[in-house]
Amino acid sequence: MGSASGLLVAVVGATGTGKSALSLDLAEGLAAHGMTAEIVNADAMQFYRGMDIGTAKLPVTERRGISHHLLDVLEPTDEANVAAYQSDARAAIEEVRGRGAIPILVGGSGLYVSSVVYDFRFPGTDPVIRDRIERELVESGPGLLHARLRELDPEAAVAIGPYNGRRIVRALEVIELTGEPFGAGLGAETRQWTPTVMIGVSAPRAELVSRLDERVRGMWAHGLVEEAAALVERGIGVTASRAIGYAQAIGQVRGELTEGEAIELTATLTRKYARRQVGWFARDPHTSWLAYDDPERVASALQLVLSHA
Repeated sequence: MGSASGLLVAVVGATGTGKSALSLDLAEGLAAHGMTAEIVNADAMQFYRGMDIGTAKLPVTERRGISHHLLDVLEPTDEANVAAYQSDARAAIEEVRGRGAIPILVGGSGLYVSSVVYDFRFPGTDPVIRDRIERELVESGPGLLHARLRELDPEAAVAIGPYNGRRIVRALEVIELTGEPFGAGLGAETRQWTPTVMIGVSAPRAELVSRLDERVRGMWAHGLVEEAAALVERGIGVTASRAIGYAQAIGQVRGELTEGEAIELTATLTRKYARRQVGWFARDPHTSWLAYDDPERVASALQLVLSHA
């Protein structure tokens, strides 16, 4: 088998489609062909230590002895930053390659995945502009800012959603700084940073909704509320506290939501988030899609990688 030097594999798709399992199966399949693989996390919420149940983070005992990178690298009080992640992830990928292994980038955080795979270049920041827009966010909430973003850059508005005030502020700042749409400032999603095999995992909408609802109920059954309470006690930052599931569990801990309300709201927001993930990854023409329940999905993924190796 030829060398896989310089190759990157990315396993992407909506939450609940089985990306982690496929990545592990793929790594084992490559091992059977004499090729070592290591996994690089691209799920923004899995960066945080102590946030395990609500992020479906694989316990060490379930990682099948395969090396994982960029899990548990931030404290819950830290703020995740996509530009910093791009640098860290690319460094991890180069280290994996330096060991003669194939890096497999795995996650559903679209901007984080794309920042690594594509030639994204992040514009700088302007404290004056940033402060002004952040004051507007505090005074008016994200709704009016999102409406402005929708007029200036509809694609960015859809990708970010109406509730992520921090990212809305950043998009508006970049647009004002560069005079271009936020997406244009990041670079066209046509120039890959390095040769990449993009593998997407999909599920029919009805089945995905059922899987997500079951996952949310399981999070509560496995102790998400207790995990959230421990995070609040230790200290939790803005980004981590707004994560889907954690925000609602914290609301339950504080008596602002009943358990039923917290579970239902989490399920609703998870479904909306999954729709945004599907929309983000579906627009990428480089992705080869595999059905989550296709019995041949592992063999198909392996063949895609081996054909480029």
